[in-house]
Amino acid sequence: MDVMGDKATLLETGRFAQSADFVQPTDLVQPSDRDETGEAAEEARLRLAVEAGEVEAMSVLGAMLLRRGDLDGAEPYLRGATTAGDRAAANNLGVLLYQRGYADDAAGWWRIAAVAGSAAAAHALGRHHRERGDEPAAEYWLRQSAEQGHALGAYALADLLEHRGDGGAEQWMRAAAERGHREAAYRLARALDRRHGREADGDGAVVPTEAETEAEQWYRQAAARGHRRAALQLGAILEKRGELKEAGRWYLTSAKDGEAQAACALGFLLRDAGDSESAAVWWLRAAQDGDGNAANALGALHAERGETQTAERWYRAAMDAGDDNGAYNLGLLCAEQGRTAQAEQWYRRAAYAGHREAANALAILLLQGGDTTGAEPWFSKAAEAGSVDAAFNLGILYAGRGTESEDVTALRWYERAAAAGHTEAALQVGIARLRDGDEREAERHLRCAAGGGSAEAAYRLAAVLDARRPAPSTHELGEHVHEKTECEEWYERAATQGHRRAQVRVGMLAADRGDVVEAARWYRAAAEAGSRNGAFNLGLLLAREGSEPEAAVWWTRAADAGHGRAALRLALVYARRGELAEGQRWADRAVSLGPAEVSERAARLRDALRQELSA
Repeated sequence: MDVMGDKATLLETGRFAQSADFVQPTDLVQPSDRDETGEAAEEARLRLAVEAGEVEAMSVLGAMLLRRGDLDGAEPYLRGATTAGDRAAANNLGVLLYQRGYADDAAGWWRIAAVAGSAAAAHALGRHHRERGDEPAAEYWLRQSAEQGHALGAYALADLLEHRGDGGAEQWMRAAAERGHREAAYRLARALDRRHGREADGDGAVVPTEAETEAEQWYRQAAARGHRRAALQLGAILEKRGELKEAGRWYLTSAKDGEAQAACALGFLLRDAGDSESAAVWWLRAAQDGDGNAANALGALHAERGETQTAERWYRAAMDAGDDNGAYNLGLLCAEQGRTAQAEQWYRRAAYAGHREAANALAILLLQGGDTTGAEPWFSKAAEAGSVDAAFNLGILYAGRGTESEDVTALRWYERAAAAGHTEAALQVGIARLRDGDEREAERHLRCAAGGGSAEAAYRLAAVLDARRPAPSTHELGEHVHEKTECEEWYERAATQGHRRAQVRVGMLAADRGDVVEAARWYRAAAEAGSRNGAFNLGLLLAREGSEPEAAVWWTRAADAGHGRAALRLALVYARRGELAEGQRWADRAVSLGPAEVSERAARLRDALRQELSA
């Protein structure tokens, strides 16, 4: 069963909003890795220094208490240090007031610290103005912060400029990423991804562009810093490149951090590696987190096991998650079970939601029910939405109406499907071009179809090339040199796919080379598949080898299928044996079957046998 939604396309779902918490390390103190005992000792030392009147110690102690959440304890120290002119304390006092809910008071202290040169305060003040809708003021202070090398300031400035569509956004996003801001690295990679193209090297192989390579580097930086969406995108890049082991590691990292799409993608990697049980575990995790694609995958897995009720439950879960593939897959499941009315219901639901393959399936269902009028608009809708199969089916629909104008319309749809790589459509275009005498275009389309696996196209292409083939070259001693040509290769490809006329033609070419065994093999294959020409030629070959009784068996099969020459051969065989009545019967049969020259010879033989019988 062809289930839609096999692999998720990794789409950006929006920006990661930065927290509104403006708490930053002060200009003087960075977060410490000391244990509780060490921190207590440090706090005691700072308190002694504060008692001795050290302003810097007062600022650091206030920051320590602020990070601990002790706002009441931190405030007097921060106010004291701020009064003494410590800019870090002014910034942190702003943070404290913001946390208490006094945003305007906080902004006043941030302004004081920012004017004194605090990049952290300028960032916080810029964020404050942006929240208030004052973008010019926000840009001014964020730019002050960014130009001082503050990573968060650079990121916030880039976000503001990007929101306005300003071309300078990437410069500041890059600056933030270079300073280790993981969200900036992720968003920079996404921006590069959106505009990259692909180039081919000298051998025609697809190679990453410079933008793609840079995007991957930024994804790596963000993923290494714990950005789960970056890890997901990095996994997708590596999977596309065939580096499945490393892709799996990044998917796993992202999935463990709660990224449902990564869990789903990891499931597909495991499934492709033959571990369906482990795949189901990750699909289940992703589906429970609302990933419709994973729910569809679980549905398909249970459907393959014959657990249709469980499959239906997961397809419904996919629908509930907003994945239209769930309705389409439910339609497929019902159709497979013969529940046509329910299949139509689910196909319609998916088709109305814009699912092109569901629209095509619905049209086929209606057509099978005899509702051609109802089927046509759904085929059209699916084809216009890009369904190659629907375009081909429209071609069939129009071609079946038999009028010249409808044939033109049919050809247009066949050409559209052929341009998208549809093998059978390319064959139909090739046949139409042959009929119109445009051999060059016919050959082009037949090659596409034959390359796509169409045995009929391979046979027709071989016939086109065969007609151009010059007479065989002659060796100096007068012997014919039989070199395998391209047309023979196409005949053989069609023959190996079971094409009966191609098998007969390959047998004839082998016979021309004197390879009786090979010729007999192909004639027999064609004859056993129902080819009357194959049966006739096999009979000729056997008769030449002295096996006339067996030859008569194959001629009988060919004559019964309407082969006039085979009937004439049988008439001659029975006449030589003296079985005149049987010979006359086969001669009569040959007269009725033709062609003209056979009918003429058979009539003469029949009259002679009749005279012999009446004598």
